Amino acid sequence: MDFIKHAKDIIDQAEAVLITAGAGMGVDSGLPDFRGNYGFWKAYPIALKLGYDFSQMADPIWFKTNPKFAWAFYGHRLNLYRNTIPHEGFALLQELVARKNQNYFIFTSNVDGQFQKAGFDKEKILEVHGSIHHLQCSKYCQAIISADETHIDVDMDSFEAHNMPYCEKCNAVMRPNILMFRDWDWQEVRTNEQRKRYTKWLKDTRTQKIAVIELGAGTAIPTVRLESQRVAKQQIFANLIRINPCDDEIPQGLGVSLLYGAKDGLELLLN
Repeated sequence: MDFIKHAKDIIDQAEAVLITAGAGMGVDSGLPDFRGNYGFWKAYPIALKLGYDFSQMADPIWFKTNPKFAWAFYGHRLNLYRNTIPHEGFALLQELVARKNQNYFIFTSNVDGQFQKAGFDKEKILEVHGSIHHLQCSKYCQAIISADETHIDVDMDSFEAHNMPYCEKCNAVMRPNILMFRDWDWQEVRTNEQRKRYTKWLKDTRTQKIAVIELGAGTAIPTVRLESQRVAKQQIFANLIRINPCDDEIPQGLGVSLLYGAKDGLELLLN
């Protein structure tokens, strides 16, 4: 079977597009690959020195026990994501959804805000693990707020934040509105509102031909992969295109997989 032609046919025939994206979507924009310890430790050598992996660094306990350390990690990531330019694949996806009369939705586990930065409608994005561009009070005393006015100065040698955001109501340390590891304090209000819009969109497109384009979604935390497969199974006329340079396995009958990185796969299909 010509898998590339099959994938192109799915896209050409589609009336709607669901874009599902994992960490691999950001790699081609130059963002660190946190899917393995090597990539993580390369980006954060202090973690290797301390013997921490990503899940240990991304533990909300640090905001209580060592907030300067916590905000060094998340402040650096916030600065990094703000300075990152979305790669060309985002523009190709924008051209695609324009051809489909803007009938699309985005489901992503990424917290980097790259789809919004690339110009996609924020009302058509579900950030299932939250967003680093929003803050919550660690004591629940106020609503989720934008992080646009938050600027963190990080000393990378000592790996400490020189400044941190504090709640205007109770003066507790603020934290990113992100679902972290071993996290019982994440406020889901914002994400739940996104989920309501996503659920409605799926209902509205129930009888339409949907191209589910999955990009860089790994198996370690399979949130995105499982959602892609769920939609491909449950929606009447949905087909999955899984684009992944290493984890390209796909259940039989759900669609087609391509062994490419996100940017290369999109250029191959949409140029």
